[in-house]
Amino acid sequence: MSPMSDELLTVEQAAKKLQMHVATVRRMLRNGQLSGLKLGAKEWRVPDRAIQDLIDAGITRPLPKSE
Repeated sequence: MSPMSDELLTVEQAAKKLQMHVATVRRMLRNGQLSGLKLGAKEWRVPDRAIQDLIDAGITRPLPKSE
């Protein structure tokens, strides 16, 4: 395992690292399942540490939408 960094990733980079679709990562950011920083109206940055925390928690897919 590589050491964790404080690097900020784009949604596309995070999706590639998690092997998920970009839309899935955006949904996880919006519902708070994945920690990230919102820049402006649509732009997100995901700390590398947040991705590792998600993996360590064993979460491999987004939570179902709440009605």
